[in-house]
Amino acid sequence: MKPEIKKKQMSESMPLAIFLTLAGGFQDAYSYNCRGKVFANAQTGNIVLLGQNLAQGQWKTALHYLIPLAAFFLGVYITERVHCLFRENDKIHWRQIILLIESFLLIITGFLPQSLNISANALMSFACAMQVNSFRKFHGLPCATTMCIGNIRSATEMLCRYHITKDKTLRRKSAHYYFIILVFAIGATTGALVTAHLGSQAIWGSSLLLLAGFILMFIKEQPVLF
Repeated sequence: MKPEIKKKQMSESMPLAIFLTLAGGFQDAYSYNCRGKVFANAQTGNIVLLGQNLAQGQWKTALHYLIPLAAFFLGVYITERVHCLFRENDKIHWRQIILLIESFLLIITGFLPQSLNISANALMSFACAMQVNSFRKFHGLPCATTMCIGNIRSATEMLCRYHITKDKTLRRKSAHYYFIILVFAIGATTGALVTAHLGSQAIWGSSLLLLAGFILMFIKEQPVLF
């Protein structure tokens, strides 16, 4: 009996997940090493640091963490608006529009001097929010491309369930999650190295990765065997 062939959107494919996850890790390393030790993608850390500075009365420093948080909220909101406006567009997928906006924002970020680190982090947080809200599932699995904590939890949960049930499907899913975590680490390492050599303009490397994802999405569907 021949395996059933189904179609899967390229927006949920593993090749696209690799490009976006590399970009996500790259951005986190860049924002920390080059833009005032702020995590543009990891908003949990920013909330903790915001609270700490507020408790110490460091109002000006608190702004370094409040503004990226506000930008993240706004990014999610704008993404939903883009989705509603372009979801019926046959010429270009609405998620491709998101990637173009992200890439453009990161290009602008690379031109900003160190004196405008708050603005740079706001742009990156806005871009990250758009990516988080637009790309939530790959290979049929809920998956994040800009942070790791949820992926680590899912990977380890499925690994444990595999050891209990011996269901090989769970082992495969766990491996996919661990692979994405590895890709994120590679992206972060690359981001740190490139930032050390290029400084503020290093973020353009992440922009190129997003543009590669944009081009990849012109392959509308991907065949998958079941």
